[in-house]
Formats: sequence, structure tokens, C-alpha cells
Amino acid sequence: MDILEGTLIGWTKDLSPEESRVEVFNKIRNIPYFIDAEMISLEKGPRKMLKCNGGSCTPKHYLLGMMYDRIGLQVRYCTYSFWWRDQKVDYSEKVQDLADKLPLTYHLACEVLIEGSWILVDATWDLPLGKVGFPVNEQWNGKSDTLLAVTPEEKITCATLRERDEDFIGKMSLYTSGEKLALSRFSKGFNRWLEEVREKEEK
Repeated sequence: MDILEGTLIGWTKDLSPEESRVEVFNKIRNIPYFIDAEMISLEKGPRKMLKCNGGSCTPKHYLLGMMYDRIGLQVRYCTYSFWWRDQKVDYSEKVQDLADKLPLTYHLACEVLIEGSWILVDATWDLPLGKVGFPVNEQWNGKSDTLLAVTPEEKITCATLRERDEDFIGKMSLYTSGEKLALSRFSKGFNRWLEEVREKEEK
């Protein structure tokens, strides 16, 4: 059995449709946020994230969409442009310095058709990150908009996973070599800092 299918069964066994959509959200939200460039792949990203228990907004919401599709929910994919430097988060001095050097970046969340309305569902930040100001969705009732993970500039909505994947790859291809290097440096420093934040939360 595919890891995605097996995980979904394990998460939703004996749950009602309403309980299932909340449980899937909670499980994906609880996956520690971690930037890995290899996980932006639609084919490989969600499965790799499940195996290593870490991933960023792109594999998280690809997985959310895939699982919601399997339980009969209609999903569309919303890409928000944003600046890491402008987020209302208590970055460390080093992370803020790295963020100041970044180009415009792109965040992915989902909108899910629930009871006739498109509802924002954003499972990006895991619970310990609320301590430093990330807009964590601690509890979701399964029918109202969640908080959006970033302060956005613009929004682009795609109807399918494939459409979003192609749009995102196109955006990534426009980065210069210098911008790609800045993104790589930020990712490494940001990931290390998030681990420090979680360790402090555990203590």
C-alpha cells in the first residue's frame, strides 16, 4: 500500500467525514515545519515529508489536498507572494539578517469547499512555533477559515494540483543564481533556528 493511502487510513479510521477533515488537518499541521528544496516536487514531496516527519508549506498542502480529495472534498490551491523579512515573527538576529536578503517568496495554502463555501485551510506552522509569533492554528472547527500563515502581497488561485505545480515551478525558474543562494542560506539558518525554538518549548 502506498504510504499516503496507508497514512490516511490510519489517521481517519472510524471517524466521521467531519472528524476526518479535522484530524487530517491536525496531523499535517503537527508535522514540524522544515524547508527542503527537494520537497517542492509534487510527485515526491508529500511522501518524503511523511517519511522524514518534516516539511514546508508546499508538501504540507499538496498532501492536504491529496488526502481531502480521497475523502471527497473539493480543494483549490492558493499561492500567496510574501516577504520573509516582513513577517510578524520574533526572528533571531541572524535569521532576520538572512530574511532581509531574500527576494519575494511564495506560500501555499488550500481552500476547501465546505457546506457551500470556500474555506481557507492553512496547516503550515506546528504548535511550538506560536511561541515566537508564528500564526499557528491551534484548533480548527472544520468549517471556518483558519489563520493564514504569512502576511501576503498577492494571491493566485489554481484549480488543480498540476496547475499549481506548473505555476510554482515557473516562478522558481525566474530566480537568479544570487537569489537562489540567498534562499539556500536562509533555509539552512531558518531550519536550525526552528529546532532551537522547539527545544526551548520542550524545556
